[in-house]
Amino acid sequence: MSEAQNLQILNALKSGEILTPIDALTMFGCFRLAARIYELKDKGWPIYCERKPTDDGKIVGHYSLNLDKNWWPERP
Repeated sequence: MSEAQNLQILNALKSGEILTPIDALTMFGCFRLAARIYELKDKGWPIYCERKPTDDGKIVGHYSLNLDKNWWPERP
């Protein structure tokens, strides 16, 4: 399941989306976005996390991909 989720997450990031854990749960049924991001980063994908506070004071990661394809491990 994680490989399918990795592909879905990567495709969303490649299209310029910024994902939060709630987005990943809603869109892909992924409960462990940070783990999937770790696996993608381990494969060389330049994914960044910006930690932002919510209205109730919690901190949530917002994940994005460097869209400069020269940094991608594979060239489309």
